[in-house]
Amino acid sequence: MKTNFTKPFVLAGAIAGLALLPACSSDADVDESDPSVTNEEATRTLAASLGDLPELASLNGAISEAELGSIFDGPGSYTLLAPNDAAFEALGEEGKALMTEEQRPVLVGLLREHILPGHLTPENIAKAIDDKGGDVTMTTLGGGDVTFSKDGDTISVSNGIGSTAKIASSATAATNGVIIPLDTVLVPEQPPEG
Repeated sequence: MKTNFTKPFVLAGAIAGLALLPACSSDADVDESDPSVTNEEATRTLAASLGDLPELASLNGAISEAELGSIFDGPGSYTLLAPNDAAFEALGEEGKALMTEEQRPVLVGLLREHILPGHLTPENIAKAIDDKGGDVTMTTLGGGDVTFSKDGDTISVSNGIGSTAKIASSATAATNGVIIPLDTVLVPEQPPEG
């Protein structure tokens, strides 16, 4: 069982990035669709902030169904890679099946692969990629790895087993972590039928 949840170079880059980045803004002129911007919700938990993001209603429902809501209301700091509603809709019938009681263990496992320990903003991730001169990898709470890469200003994340997502809109920083909306649910690739 892995006990080291972060790769040392990513953690060091993220921590260094925190000291060098300007404070995030909550001004009304912030473009909430800009994936390179983090909106600050300094007095709200991840759970409360997630409930206020209408484009993440499917994820919020999945977290409730998986009974993981208490994680985001507690004192621990997490980064939630948050597939938006369109990402869940793209799963079709498989996505609907995940919400059944029989599939709860699968749903819990899938959601844990979207949670990173710590408070990471897109700005921190971009800086870590720049500082390293290439992709950075982190270990999720589910024990899998996700790899962040950058093409211009676009940050992508891959689970290394079939799915890649892009940051879909601006992140939201809360008192106990960060919500980073994604355009795709990071699911394992299905083996070909044969």
